[in-house]
Amino acid sequence: MSAVQDHFLGKKPEVEAIYDQLLLAVRQLGPVAEQPKKTSIHLVNRTGFAGVHTRQEFINLEFKSEAPIEHPRIRKSQQISANRYHLLVQLQSSSDVDGELLTWLEKAYFLSA
Repeated sequence: MSAVQDHFLGKKPEVEAIYDQLLLAVRQLGPVAEQPKKTSIHLVNRTGFAGVHTRQEFINLEFKSEAPIEHPRIRKSQQISANRYHLLVQLQSSSDVDGELLTWLEKAYFLSA
C-alpha cells in the first residue's frame, strides 16, 4: 500500500472518491505530483499548490492564492506574505469539485509553475 493510500484508511469511501475527482480535475491543468506527508498529501506542480487533509467524512483542501478570496466556501484565509494567501475549503462530496473550485486551483497551480 502506498503512503497516499494510508490517508484513506478508516475513512468513509466518499473521501477517496472526492480525492480521485480532485486529482482527475487538477491533472487537466498539467502534470501534478502527489507528495504524501505525515498529515496531508501535497499536490505539486513545480512547487506545492494545494494540500489535502483527509478527515473521517470530508477533505480539507488548502491552496495558494495571490489575493484573498471572499466567498462562503472559504473556511479560512491566512496571509503568509505580501502577495500570498493560504485558503481552506471543505470538500464534502465529489460534486464540490466544481468549476468554481477549479478556477481557484488553476490560479494556484500556475502560481507554483
